[in-house]
Amino acid sequence: MNKIKVLLAEDEASLGMIVTESLESRDFKVYHAINGEEAMQIYLQEKPDILVLDVMMPKKDGFTLAKEIREENKRIPIIFLTAKSQTSDVLEGFNHGGNDYLKKPFSIEELIVRIKALLNRVELKQNIENIKIGNYTFNYTKQLLIFNEDNTNLTHREAQLLFYLIEKKNEVLDRTFILNKLWGNDDFFNARSMDVFITKLRKKLKKDKNIQIINVRGFGYKLLC
Repeated sequence: MNKIKVLLAEDEASLGMIVTESLESRDFKVYHAINGEEAMQIYLQEKPDILVLDVMMPKKDGFTLAKEIREENKRIPIIFLTAKSQTSDVLEGFNHGGNDYLKKPFSIEELIVRIKALLNRVELKQNIENIKIGNYTFNYTKQLLIFNEDNTNLTHREAQLLFYLIEKKNEVLDRTFILNKLWGNDDFFNARSMDVFITKLRKKLKKDKNIQIINVRGFGYKLLC
């Protein structure tokens, strides 16, 4: 079985070594770069499966590196490592092509969960017209839920939200993450709007009694199937 190839761009030597050794002990193949320019060279040579990029690096920062890579590769998952957690910094990461972020300090277990979740999302998108949820089939491209012969149309936002819930099936979908990703920020009004969309999805999935979307208070939502 081929190992998952991770490009880690982290200029802090001790942290880079710890992350590299920890991931490799869990059967990942890690390429560690200490600045943005070296990371770009490794990316072009090794074609990794996922990028883990520190935001603040010498020679080329993580946002600039991600933007350049996104110009030629729209699909590769990108996780930013940041010492900042303000909404503006998170949004800047998403605007530069990031898929997720982790605030330092972080646990290796959390990083691995994020890596696997993003790679699962890539796999889901390769089968985007035939995603099974219980007795439903979800066609993301056509924004359809199919139950036996019945088709239920979804709005674009409903389809996006359901896709992220499926990606984290039986796990918590972080409320702040999805609000920033789909609504642009996590203010009160957007949070209320997301609650409305969750209610709509529950109604559209009610034909299968084994499917639930539950509220995990203070954290987010979980799709149980």
